[in-house]
Amino acid sequence: MILTSAALAILVTMLLAIIRALLGPTIYDRILAVNMFGTKTVLLIAVIAGIAGRGDYLDIALVYAMINFIAIVAVMKYFEYGSLGSIGNDAPGKQEGE
Repeated sequence: MILTSAALAILVTMLLAIIRALLGPTIYDRILAVNMFGTKTVLLIAVIAGIAGRGDYLDIALVYAMINFIAIVAVMKYFEYGSLGSIGNDAPGKQEGE
């Protein structure tokens, strides 16, 4: 009963995160909302693991958490610098003519 109530509360906060992601107003608010949605998804998977009595679902939750973290860092880097990395001789520290 308590785990079911927790799952419902997590679903409500996920709905609020989706609303924030759609409404914005800035790109950083949207990215933060998507990150929050990913975190709540990890929590929901963990609660479902508790309800179902399946501890192996926690492995899925951990993998999803790592993917969520890496994806948010990549998106933030893309919006900050305009790309995810340099191509060719554009490496930092290289001088022209080297």
